[in-house]
Amino acid sequence: MSQAVVETESKANAEKVWWRDAVTYQIYIRSFSDASGDGVGDIQGIINRLGYLKDLGVDAIWITPWYPSPQHDNGYDVADFMDINPEYGDLGAAQELIEKAHEHGIRIIIDIVPNHSSNEHKWFQDAIESTPDSVERARYLFRDGKGEFGEEPPNNWQSVFGGLAWTRISEQDGELGQWYCHIFAPEQPDFNWDNADIRNHFLDVLKFWLDRGVDGFRVDVAHGLVKAEGLPDAPFQEHLGLLDSRAFPYWDQEGVHEIYREWRKLLDSYSGQRMAVSEAWVNPPSRSALYVRPDELANTFNFDFLTVKWGRDSLKASIDRSIEGMAEVGAPVTWVLNNHDVVRSVNRLEMDFILGSGTFDHERANQRARSAAMLMVCLPGAIFLYQGEELGLPEVLDIPVERLQDPIWRMSGNKERGRDGCRVPLPWHDSPHGAFGFSTNVEVTPESSWLPQPADWGRFSAQEQEKSAGSMLNLYRNALAIRKSNAALASLHFDWIQSSDKSLVFSRSDGNTFICVVTFESGESVPPGYQIIMSSQDIVSGQIPPNTTVWLQRAKH
Repeated sequence: MSQAVVETESKANAEKVWWRDAVTYQIYIRSFSDASGDGVGDIQGIINRLGYLKDLGVDAIWITPWYPSPQHDNGYDVADFMDINPEYGDLGAAQELIEKAHEHGIRIIIDIVPNHSSNEHKWFQDAIESTPDSVERARYLFRDGKGEFGEEPPNNWQSVFGGLAWTRISEQDGELGQWYCHIFAPEQPDFNWDNADIRNHFLDVLKFWLDRGVDGFRVDVAHGLVKAEGLPDAPFQEHLGLLDSRAFPYWDQEGVHEIYREWRKLLDSYSGQRMAVSEAWVNPPSRSALYVRPDELANTFNFDFLTVKWGRDSLKASIDRSIEGMAEVGAPVTWVLNNHDVVRSVNRLEMDFILGSGTFDHERANQRARSAAMLMVCLPGAIFLYQGEELGLPEVLDIPVERLQDPIWRMSGNKERGRDGCRVPLPWHDSPHGAFGFSTNVEVTPESSWLPQPADWGRFSAQEQEKSAGSMLNLYRNALAIRKSNAALASLHFDWIQSSDKSLVFSRSDGNTFICVVTFESGESVPPGYQIIMSSQDIVSGQIPPNTTVWLQRAKH
């Protein structure tokens, strides 16, 4: 179908807000840059790379959890929501980063993890040391077990990481007692969001960081805070994968929206357009749109687009669903190709790799990743990039099993390798010293960094790619620069243009003066009357190769 001009903001939201079309760069803090020399990324490492991020052309950075944590899930098991993990620095370093980022014109979004805490959080320690009917237990989801002696879990829920979503504790008398719910790892007990202590605490957490100048929050598991009343059994008992968005008693309950309406009031009470972006694995996009109604959050990750297969019909359908879903609530679409939970796009978009048939075609994979990047940058709305995406980093598939860190490996009974392959530390230069420049300590090797790097990681380094005009890094830099400078890409206009069944063509301007062409298995000719602005592959004699995106401007006569 032809998509008419889409205005993705309501009249009530007509004021230009920065997050409507911002480019945000996700920093997986352990793997970004190590300034202290211990083989683990840190806050000073981010400060040291702010110039790189400014040159890349990003408007904001999102930093994965930097709070004190025993690191059972790489920081998503938080022991204190109002402090900094000593491995990463301290509150002074965090304040310095916020201020220096702002000096570079870069906003700061930090991860908040409201669904659960670490089992080392003081509140959970208080809970297990208290009695079943105590105030302390009421902050978490403790329940008596089923069976004659309470030996069966309270319901049939399965953990996202594998195994039961319940763990039984020993009471103070040494006898086995109640069970507690953990949708993720046993070290991540779920909060009870029906409890006023939890609601008030997280308002205090938000204020704590807003007062220090952060510009926004990425809300982890935003769709999981509220569980169905009575904690009923699930309609199925098989393992629920991390990205599974089927209807479930602990996903996408209506009660979450009351929480975010309260958060939005707080965010709006601060100057400087503070915001929050939700991680809500829900389908269809119209369900995701409910999280960004005018009185709730600002952005929500577009997981429909993130998980789409490479192909004309699948991409077109995903773009349509995404734009139409957000238009219903007047919110911007938030496009994303990569994050710390999914296989990197270089691998994921190579269809034979996904389907497990044939051989992995490295050249075609790179072509598709480049093409997808330019497609995403050309779409109306906001963009989230994931560190290393701009370097074209592939998924690392051969991390030795004894080095795997993701709890999925352990909880799946060593059947699923987990997400470590997209979390390997970044290569900053081509020498292996300092783990290809990841660490300031030259004695840190590719093998001794917190996750091991491949021996050839240096060929993807920022230093190497800066030497080549056609590198992935320069493709991202150029595309983002054009996105900022070209009036068509700053608009909300989007209109499909009828094309052959071999390509996607859409306009970003009135009168089709700026168009984008995306090819797939077959090539296309450059439309007559247009000149090339940028292309993901070389255009020879007006012929656009397969797996290519090209931006075109109507030629002036």
